[in-house]
Amino acid sequence: MLIDHWPLLGLRLNTPRLELRLPSGDELSELADLAAQGVHEPDRMPFCVPWTDLPPTERARSVVQHHWLRLGNWAPDNWALNLAVFEAGRIVGLQTIAARNYAAAREVSTGSWLGLRHQGRGIGTEMRAAVLHLAFAGLEAHEATSGAFADNPSSFRVSRKLGYELDGIQRLVVRDRVTVMRRLRISRARWEAHQNTRVSISALGPCLPLLGLKDKTETQYNALS
Repeated sequence: MLIDHWPLLGLRLNTPRLELRLPSGDELSELADLAAQGVHEPDRMPFCVPWTDLPPTERARSVVQHHWLRLGNWAPDNWALNLAVFEAGRIVGLQTIAARNYAAAREVSTGSWLGLRHQGRGIGTEMRAAVLHLAFAGLEAHEATSGAFADNPSSFRVSRKLGYELDGIQRLVVRDRVTVMRRLRISRARWEAHQNTRVSISALGPCLPLLGLKDKTETQYNALS
């Protein structure tokens, strides 16, 4: 079976409302359709790479291509796990957790997007809480980073609610304009002090070598999750 060669297909993160996992082919199509319908208002650009400026058909195709690209380029010392987010069985967005040289650095970064019609209901906070739990409880991370542009207060609020602290700024050119990114960082101690979302992790053990870590026994893993 394919899952024997690619155990990440079995990984599941569950919160009270959501399930996060790799999408099937048909589900990836649904995710692409969701992106085509809109991710943010056209007068804003919350992404470093303005992929949402593409026409809807090309935008949808870019979601599919990016998903395949990250899986095809996967390496234990350079990975990005793009998890589809499901609410009541329906795809509502995408949550990414990524790392380079994770075994040594023990640091992850996160990024995400939600379909426009699913925003404003706390889903963004819950899905970020899920991958922070994966990072700190499942992968024993030391720190996690994120970022938000100055004109994206909702993303900034999610980070502060979960316990992130300011970590400086970065000036980027997006849409041919200089834009200020506010960097954010959360330590393991800060995560432990602020976590209040119940998260369960399933089938992580077989995935650990792909994430740059050694496999654990089921008992050890259950103690963490």
